[in-house]
Amino acid sequence: MTASAVADPAAREFLRNADPVLARLIDAQPDFRPRAWADELPPFDAFGTLVFQVAGQQLSVASTRAIISHLQQRFGGHMPSPAELLARDPQVLRDSGFSTRKGQTLRALAERFVDGRLSDEGLAGMTDEEVEAALTEVPGIGPWSAHGFLLVALDRPDVFLTGDIALRRAIQRLYGFDHVPTENELSDLSDRWRPYRSLAVSYLFASEDG
Repeated sequence: MTASAVADPAAREFLRNADPVLARLIDAQPDFRPRAWADELPPFDAFGTLVFQVAGQQLSVASTRAIISHLQQRFGGHMPSPAELLARDPQVLRDSGFSTRKGQTLRALAERFVDGRLSDEGLAGMTDEEVEAALTEVPGIGPWSAHGFLLVALDRPDVFLTGDIALRRAIQRLYGFDHVPTENELSDLSDRWRPYRSLAVSYLFASEDG
């Protein structure tokens, strides 16, 4: 599905039948584009997407975009390649707004892309579970970042961002929880959305934006 595509009719109908809360969200947005957010971002390769994911850990989207903009300015207006990042002093990452820990994570990622342990083609050919395993080997990359990569870079259809606080709050509000739902509660709820959890997540995020 491209960024311009309207939500897949079969997936949308499945979710409508599986969950009355999602049915209301779906019916309220008949022309919903699940990847419309991608219109506001430059096209990133796998490494660039991971840089964006790392930048966004525990930060707002606005702060993340500001950091990415600062980084690009220091590399001639473009996202650095893995080799370009490794060739520069680590201070360039701190000057762009990355913490020391995040800078170390990016350099560890860059090393894996340079030596071939990670690649666009290799990641695209892996299962969701294999991608998560490969990425979480990198210090500083946890399930949230790995799942975000599956959703953003690979457009996988059945990704659930369990640890995302904005998603948890959307679910709390829409499903009437009197607390932020637990991991087990989220798992039980999201199981009804398989194999289209990514589309469900997109509708839930869009409800927060609204």
